[in-house]
Amino acid sequence: MKFSTFPVRAAIGAIAAHTVRGDRVILKKGSLISAEIAEWLEQAGIDTIMAAFLDHGDVGENEAAWCLARALTGTNLESSDPFTGRANIVAECPGILVVNKATIDEINRIDESMTVATLAPYLPVQQGELVGTVKIIPYAVPGALLDRALACADQNALSIAPYTLRKVTAISTLLPGLKSRTVDSTLDVLAKRLETSGARIVADRRIPHAREALVDELVHVADGETELIIIFGASAIADRRDVIPNALEFAGGRVEHLGMPVDPGNLLLVGAINGKPVIGAPGCARSPKENGFDWVLQRMLAGLPVTRTDIVSMGVGGLLKEIVSRPQRRLDNTA
Repeated sequence: MKFSTFPVRAAIGAIAAHTVRGDRVILKKGSLISAEIAEWLEQAGIDTIMAAFLDHGDVGENEAAWCLARALTGTNLESSDPFTGRANIVAECPGILVVNKATIDEINRIDESMTVATLAPYLPVQQGELVGTVKIIPYAVPGALLDRALACADQNALSIAPYTLRKVTAISTLLPGLKSRTVDSTLDVLAKRLETSGARIVADRRIPHAREALVDELVHVADGETELIIIFGASAIADRRDVIPNALEFAGGRVEHLGMPVDPGNLLLVGAINGKPVIGAPGCARSPKENGFDWVLQRMLAGLPVTRTDIVSMGVGGLLKEIVSRPQRRLDNTA
């Protein structure tokens, strides 16, 4: 692409690099300079204009953006018509955004003329929400560069995992001193968390905070209609030998991982029984404020596995707020 300042007549057939305003006409940036426009520019006393001529093999910004966006548009996504070198990718349904970061990074490394930006991986999104955008920086890119980007692009690079789990059982273990209204409030908060996914609480089970009682309940629930089991312990899980992980294993289930590098949310358990995912909720899950429980819950509702590898990779960005009970030292600005 030739990008320079040209005499107005010599710029016929080029693309205007900047907006030019006159008494009667506005030539917008990115517009094709026709003979008629060139004449108007001369009449307006404009002798030169900054413009761009496409070379043989160049692909215009809109076509390039559209091609790359289409190549990246995976399951449950759609790409919009391009404008000013940009093509957006939006969600066709509610769910969780799945991103192959390596693919996006590889495309962005090819050349500064082509960029792809997305929302963070595993964010919950709604239908119609913008999840990614392709922007071509100049007015055209060499076809060879676009071909390299298209060779890297994969429709698995961006997709939406729709919410698939609808039936949730909440098991609350009880100890003396735990008020029933605390459990009621916890379930109200959970119900609100489930609203965006279309899931609902199908069973509210309240049992003593004891291994035997929880084993019996888990065996019973695992054979029922529920698709996801959430355990709210009367006491936080302190060890794999504690009541909740111990009961899950005695009931025939497994503990995938205990603890997570997300704060609030450290004391969370993930596991499974009879093929159904189980979350041992941390105490902060009783609060509506975002915490590590939200990250795991949303993925599970979309049918995405949450493994030990997934959990331990959440540490960067996992500090969600300063914990009042564990304050950081601050610089003394009065010193």
